[in-house]
Amino acid sequence: HLHPHGCTDGSCYPATGNLLIGRAVNLSSTSTCGLNGPQQYCIVSHLQSDKCFECNSQHRFDPYHHRNSHRIENVIYLMDSNGDNTWWQSVNGVCVVSIRLNLEAEFHFTHLIMKFKTFRPAAMFIERSADFGRTWRPYRYFASNCTKTFPGIPANGLHHINDIICEERYSDIEPSTNGEVIYKVLDPAIHVKDPYSLDIQELLRITNLRINFTKLNTLGDDLLDRRFDVLQKYYYALYELVVRGSCFCYGHASECAPVPGVDARENGMIHGRCVCKHNTEGLNCERCRHFHNDLPWRPAEAENPHTCRECNCNGHSSHCHFDMAVYLATGNISGGVCDDCLHNTMGRNCEMCKPFYYQDPIKDIRDPQACVACDCDPVGSMEGGVCDSHTDLDMGMISGQCRCKANVKGTRCDDCKESYYGLSQNDPLGCQPCNCDPRGIIMMGAPCDQISGDCSCKRHVTGRYCNQCLPEYWGLSNDLAGCRPCDCDFGGAFNNRCMMESGQCDCRRHLIGRQCSEVQPGYFCAPLDYYKYEAEDATGHSPGDSPDVRPVHREHTPSHMVTWTGPGFARVKDGAGLVFTIDNIPYAMEYDIMIRYEPEVCVWTVTYQIDCFCMLCFSRYIQMPRPFCFEPSNRYVVSIRFQRHGVTHRHLTAFILIDSLVLIPKYTELPGFQGNEPEAEQRREEMIRYMCLDSFMMTPMPALAEMCSKLICSISSIIHDGALSCQCDPQGSLSGECHKVGGECHCKPNVMGRRCDQCTPGTYGFGANGCTVCDCHSEGSLSHQCDPVTGQCQCRQGATGRQCSDCQPGQWGFPSCSPCQCNGHADICDPRNGGCRDCRDYTAGHLCERCADGFFGNPVLGSGEHCRPCPCPGNPGSDHFNAHSCYADHTSNQIICNCRQGYTGLRCDQCAPGYHGNPEQPGGQCLPCECNGNIDTNDPGSCDPRTGQCLKCLYHTDGPSCGHCQHGYYGNALAHDCRLCTCVTAGTIQSACSDGQCHCDRQTGACPCRQNVAGHNCDQCAPNHWNYGQDRGCEHCSCDPQHALGSHCNMFTGQCQCRPGFGGKQCTECEQFHWGDPRLQCRECKCHPLGSEMAQCDRSTGACECREGAAGKRCDECARGFTGDFPKCVRCHPCFHLWDDAVCQIKRDLEHIQYAAQKILESGVTTGVGDTRIKELEKKLRKVQDLISLTTNRFIVAPLHTYINTLACLLADQFEKVKKYYQESVKAEKKCNASVSGPLSPVEQSKETRAVTEDLLDASKDKFLRALAAQNKSLNELQQKAHDLDKKVCGGHSNASVNGSCPDSQCGGAGCRDDQGNRVCGGHGCNGTVSTSVAALNHARNATDGLNAAKEELQSVARKLQDIASLTQDVKNQAMNTLKKAQKKKDHFENNNKKLKDFIKKIRDFLTEEGADPQSIEKVALQVLSITLPVNRTALDKMVMQIKDSLSNLTNIEGIVNQTSQHISKVKELLDKAKDAKSRAEGVKDAANNTKQALDVSEKAIEKARAALKEANNNLNSTRNAAVEVQHT
Repeated sequence: HLHPHGCTDGSCYPATGNLLIGRAVNLSSTSTCGLNGPQQYCIVSHLQSDKCFECNSQHRFDPYHHRNSHRIENVIYLMDSNGDNTWWQSVNGVCVVSIRLNLEAEFHFTHLIMKFKTFRPAAMFIERSADFGRTWRPYRYFASNCTKTFPGIPANGLHHINDIICEERYSDIEPSTNGEVIYKVLDPAIHVKDPYSLDIQELLRITNLRINFTKLNTLGDDLLDRRFDVLQKYYYALYELVVRGSCFCYGHASECAPVPGVDARENGMIHGRCVCKHNTEGLNCERCRHFHNDLPWRPAEAENPHTCRECNCNGHSSHCHFDMAVYLATGNISGGVCDDCLHNTMGRNCEMCKPFYYQDPIKDIRDPQACVACDCDPVGSMEGGVCDSHTDLDMGMISGQCRCKANVKGTRCDDCKESYYGLSQNDPLGCQPCNCDPRGIIMMGAPCDQISGDCSCKRHVTGRYCNQCLPEYWGLSNDLAGCRPCDCDFGGAFNNRCMMESGQCDCRRHLIGRQCSEVQPGYFCAPLDYYKYEAEDATGHSPGDSPDVRPVHREHTPSHMVTWTGPGFARVKDGAGLVFTIDNIPYAMEYDIMIRYEPEVCVWTVTYQIDCFCMLCFSRYIQMPRPFCFEPSNRYVVSIRFQRHGVTHRHLTAFILIDSLVLIPKYTELPGFQGNEPEAEQRREEMIRYMCLDSFMMTPMPALAEMCSKLICSISSIIHDGALSCQCDPQGSLSGECHKVGGECHCKPNVMGRRCDQCTPGTYGFGANGCTVCDCHSEGSLSHQCDPVTGQCQCRQGATGRQCSDCQPGQWGFPSCSPCQCNGHADICDPRNGGCRDCRDYTAGHLCERCADGFFGNPVLGSGEHCRPCPCPGNPGSDHFNAHSCYADHTSNQIICNCRQGYTGLRCDQCAPGYHGNPEQPGGQCLPCECNGNIDTNDPGSCDPRTGQCLKCLYHTDGPSCGHCQHGYYGNALAHDCRLCTCVTAGTIQSACSDGQCHCDRQTGACPCRQNVAGHNCDQCAPNHWNYGQDRGCEHCSCDPQHALGSHCNMFTGQCQCRPGFGGKQCTECEQFHWGDPRLQCRECKCHPLGSEMAQCDRSTGACECREGAAGKRCDECARGFTGDFPKCVRCHPCFHLWDDAVCQIKRDLEHIQYAAQKILESGVTTGVGDTRIKELEKKLRKVQDLISLTTNRFIVAPLHTYINTLACLLADQFEKVKKYYQESVKAEKKCNASVSGPLSPVEQSKETRAVTEDLLDASKDKFLRALAAQNKSLNELQQKAHDLDKKVCGGHSNASVNGSCPDSQCGGAGCRDDQGNRVCGGHGCNGTVSTSVAALNHARNATDGLNAAKEELQSVARKLQDIASLTQDVKNQAMNTLKKAQKKKDHFENNNKKLKDFIKKIRDFLTEEGADPQSIEKVALQVLSITLPVNRTALDKMVMQIKDSLSNLTNIEGIVNQTSQHISKVKELLDKAKDAKSRAEGVKDAANNTKQALDVSEKAIEKARAALKEANNNLNSTRNAAVEVQHT
């Protein structure tokens, strides 16, 4: 047992020996022969002459004086000092005997050897106790028949080292002496991995051992005779008992010493007190030494001695104890708790100072003077001046720091905390809170004055507690200024005040948003040129009588830019003017008057009031030099005259195109723009910087800058006191919403106007689908305009039609109109193809060149013929014309008619096959024969040509109109769907069938069924009926309503579906193969299959129907007249039947005699039945003998005679026995009464004994119950602590069974093992420290794996970003090269364009000069026409396509940009994942060292990703800028 390394590095164990040596006083038995006096015993032997001996165990064994003493201590040694065998012997005939060894301490028990003097026991078992006999557990069972003796113990061999089994090899009756029983705790056949493991040590540990003999091995004679002399040779006798073991020290000792109080010092004795190592102590080293309780005591293991560790009390205590809760809380590092700490210290290790003391920072905690008394201000401190016992920055503790009141601070608790004021001794909190709003104060550290409590507010915050915003500010927050300005729109809001919580300003009408800067849907802001007055709507003013002003409408075409407003212009002649009426002024202020125009002659002079100013030809608008103040509710008339500049007389061919007059408000007069405030100056500068006013001077208006839209909305809101309604026309607009600035509605096609309420020039028919293009014919109309309502164009001479695209009546082929050619038979023709219309004279055709249907002839002009009616047989148009047309056959000089359908014959005067009527008569006609399509229309005989009666019906139809199916068929005759009836003759009524064919309903095909027959084809019985195929139909099932599952049965057999236990056709009988009354009980037939005709017996009697030769109720016997063993029955000799009747009569008489004898046996001797009756029976027997003697068949009578004589003797003997037993019964009754009711009876004695026993029990009951309650309480506390420990460590409680499994605890615990013998502690779903540690380790490993994966993914992304950056750089270079080329081309085109404009300007000036004569103009025109482009059209188109291709290639930049953005997003996502993984890894303390390297790599990858991200963003921006520049060029 000595471990190789001794006790230093692991467990160690003392030497083993016989535990009985020196412990004779501890060995006892429940039975020993001769203790109370000499007893005789015998031996089983045929070799010895002396077979019986004496046993006297009143004295201890002595080889000289008491050799017949056989006490239990004799088994310790095999022989005495003289070399003679000694033994222990039990009392004769006693089966249940126990031998018990009580040890003074815990020992290791290894094996046991018993050597018997007599037979070994037929049954025995060995058991142990490890708690000094309080509880017992079995080791092994032994029996000659394990299954019978110990039925609940397995006998199939040992599988695990701790299995409890039963063996049979040591319980045989042989040998009769010197037989051995050997038991080893650790069976060599079972491999033990670690013999020093805790579970093996537990198996070996004992304090008591008990050997129980339960059955003697005998020769069997004791079963026949239990007399004392028989039992003298059966007893237990044991030569030697060896109990091998060693001192049990839990692996903490290698030797043992005597237990205190045990004086035995016998040589070879195994002592019970361990000489403990590993800082342990106790009888069995079962606890740690004094002051060595820092670790829990544990049994030593092979590689771990579990040495007890000294407590650390820092020199302030010499006593400690172990606390498991502390041990678990420290992570199984230290569990020692010091007791009775000195020097004003406290704590588990006396490491802290007591309350009102603190640790001197300059002294070590082990110093006796380390703890110093506190010094605290009583006004601000708590608990009478308690201070922090030590310094702990993590917990906010400073050694000596007083424990201040809640709102007090300072070393001595003499200052208020931040945000508090007014230190007071009466205040339980010390100081009052400032209650300053943290969002509105300047300094968080000192928000208020510590004396007065006034808060220090931020710039835009006010109030005592700084919790309110100043006027025109809102949103109290942590911003630097505290509140944000309202910034209400100066036009959209009534003022600059807003709600403090939400910042919502007070908006004007139909303006929304927090700042009132947004327009409500369905409303808009008026632009600066909103008040414009179209010149075509103004009144013309002419100096003469002729009108000098007329409107000019201009179409909207996609190829021309719209540079005007409204439908068009007013064309004003030189010297004429326009009068505008203005009556819708919304706001009193000054307005600038602007005129938009297009000149036809350069330099015009405008006369307005008394001012004159010039209008230049290269400009499109002119603004009056001075504004004019307009006021609402007034009507103004503005008169303007136009004339050429620098001339004194009018020019009749000089015109100017006036678009409109516009009033632009002088916005600088409005609130928000006036004054020298910074906001007003900024708004004026922004109006100029963003050219907001200039944008409304030109047409079309360019896209407004966002700042302009905002400012203009503000101006409009002031002028109109809110936003204006869109008022989009529901017919002309796509929706009710309009543009935010300007109010332009979204118009339908060809619709114009701000409200989409009028058609564009060149269209007409304003409606729900918009307007339709006039599409006037260019050659037939005077202009492209048409009537706005009807769409009628203005036609030239000779043109007609809405579009002026048709010739005059009688002509065709516009615009080259030609007369119609109709052979004189029509006056008009189709205007497109010339086809004649309304041909006369019975003609037809494109040119009226042929006769109409029903006429014949040649109507061509000049042929001399005309069209005549066809005689078929009457004329066309009459009620006797039966043809489509006819023609003249010149070969036969006959008129051939083309008959209409249904007619035939040369003159169409006969009916065709399939038709009938009288076509030869006027008014007669041929009608189709009404046979529903069931005849052959090509067969002349299919129907009667006069009456129309159907004669040859097809498809199995019948009737005058072939309208129904034939007899024996059914279906839809109109759909050619007549099918043969499918009636089953066995179920159809006989009258409906003939020759194997039955008739059915002609529509549905339903057959006429017999009574109680159902089905479309009469192929089944009706529900709850059977016996199909009978003439009278089907019969009712009549199933029993209680015993059947339903009322239905088999259609052919009538068998009902019975409930379990019932049978018969109608379920009124027992089930199949049973008999009896089903209402009472059903019995199984059990008919023998070889002797019965069928398995079913008679349902009333249960008698089986036997085959020939078989008999009996179950047909399992040979029948009368047959001999042999069933089922091999052989027929008897024929002479048997001659005597059968006589034998049967004798049998009946014998049965009567047996019945009478049975009555005598049952009732005994009764009155009236005596010798006389028996003599009568004997007399009758003699008569029977006489009758039998008369028979001639002697071989049958002789056996019967013998049988009768035997029966007579038997009856006489039985009668004598009855009388004897009756007398004995009477005596037994008297004896029984005396034993029960007598004063000395056993019942009375038992009653007295019971009373004495109850008195003794009452006397010791209280003491026993108290002891039992104390033991139960101790056991429950110990069990609860063990369960709590299991729960904290493993997450559950253990309840280990005998084999170590814990079926009720999935988390395991102490002593729990799985099927392979491995310990079970913790696992999935368990919250113990083991599971938490495993989960933390797995979490750290997962974090490491995640970081490695993130690192690889980041490296991959970095490589992709490098590729993208390279690709982006290439695209950028290509774009820059293209940009340079495009810039060169642009410069070249601009130079050429400038030259071209100058040239055109020169030509225009020349043409507009007054002195330009027609010859000069023609010469210049020819010269211009002779100019050729340097590049032909094909080359120019090719260049345009190349430019487009280049631009399309550049569009790939957007895809690259999108792809780059996706990669950037992915990099950011990976970056976030890496940060998250980093934070989780830092939280796992134990895995920090393992993950540090991965974190460093991850951070490097993050930096690389950031650099790549930044570079990709730069490349992306460069690419976008380049793309924008290319698109602008």
